[in-house]
Amino acid sequence: MLNRGTKLKAWHVPQKYPIVVPDMFLVSVSVALVLLFRKNDAKPWNRFVSLVQFDPRREFRNGTDLIWQIPDSPKAVLFLAHGYGLRAVDFWERSIERPECVGLPEDRLLVLHALARKFAVLTISSAGKCWTFEKERLVVEDIITWWVKKHNLGKLPLVALGASSEDYPPTLFVHMPKDTSRKWKITNFMGVLRSKGVDVAEIECMELPLSPTFLSDRIRGFDQTVSGRGFVDENGYMKQDGRVTPWKDALRDSKINLLEKDLMHPVDEDLNLAFAYHEMTSLQSDEIFKWFESHMN
Repeated sequence: MLNRGTKLKAWHVPQKYPIVVPDMFLVSVSVALVLLFRKNDAKPWNRFVSLVQFDPRREFRNGTDLIWQIPDSPKAVLFLAHGYGLRAVDFWERSIERPECVGLPEDRLLVLHALARKFAVLTISSAGKCWTFEKERLVVEDIITWWVKKHNLGKLPLVALGASSEDYPPTLFVHMPKDTSRKWKITNFMGVLRSKGVDVAEIECMELPLSPTFLSDRIRGFDQTVSGRGFVDENGYMKQDGRVTPWKDALRDSKINLLEKDLMHPVDEDLNLAFAYHEMTSLQSDEIFKWFESHMN
């Protein structure tokens, strides 16, 4: 199954469902923060305002947590598998109806992309911090099969997207080549899959310059500009992995309590995105969903 940082094998679902399994490996970044007021524009979620609204349903099957949403006239089913240490709630926007949801920036944008393109979205929480082999693979397969039948979606194509997964359906690797050891593995996997006649492709995700509005444009409720002073090079790119950059120390000096505002994990995710080493990303969503759609007929 899936977790960030470890190669895991995806489960098998009934063969009548076409499957596309992207493989996502991404990043980690950081910054010193300078707080300034700015206008709320250029938000990536604004493009979806007239197309779709979050209205997820949550239920438990044999103790396993699942959250889902079905748009009007769905054309396919998308199973989204979370990465290491995350849960199904991380994909969905927090609201009065769903206060338990987190809505990490990249995860929630993937859901918005999917719903806007008429994909029914199903998310499931793993039993532990990461997915396990064998038994849990069968549990997830059972839940997907049960859920598809329950909602009369059995005639629709079924696709899957998650962090660090691979198997034998048509496979799209979405990865960050800065992670050289993983890039080598993916190149190897692609050769093996092609030798077995599997349709395989890749999307390479590169680092991003840390603009002053990078975080506030991507994270709801974060209305500060970002200064990379001391953390970025002359071209605005992070000098080193955010996991070893003391951006949290800079935040303490800025008098903003991100933990109190539930913004620590969202900032973590998008700073990771900028460094392009190992993280979830929504930036290539259009390419990912076009890949799905090209394999559904």
